Amino acid sequence: MHRYDVRVTTRATPETVWKLLVDAASWPLWSTVDSLDTTRSVDLDPGGDDRVGAVRAFRTGRTVTGERITEKVEQRLLAYEDAFNPSMHNYRARIELRPTASAGTAIRWYGEYETSRLLGWVMPRHLQKFMRGMAEGLARYAEERQSSQ
Repeated sequence: MHRYDVRVTTRATPETVWKLLVDAASWPLWSTVDSLDTTRSVDLDPGGDDRVGAVRAFRTGRTVTGERITEKVEQRLLAYEDAFNPSMHNYRARIELRPTASAGTAIRWYGEYETSRLLGWVMPRHLQKFMRGMAEGLARYAEERQSSQ
């Protein structure tokens, strides 16, 4: 089993960060994914508040991965597992939000997964870097969005 664990802090409130996390359509705006594949996604909320059970399909390059939301605790936790992923299996991830003393948000994004022996040599380093980019992008975009409101 491989793992990654990323922690970042943003000046944006947990409410602002949360709204971005639960709206799959916003992910290409702030993350390292290229687009939301609506043809392979299931039960997306048109109002941008995807629920437990929704499958969000994201395209990065030529690869499309699907993530099923497994748990939500308003402004505190979003958990998901792989619905389909060509390079990983038994993938589970959690995104925890915690208010900071300065009215910002501490973001912890972590997960575990299995992969083939061959990919096991490169995937852990690659995914740690990829997920750091996701968390940092979320933090920056949330700050920009909050300051423009």
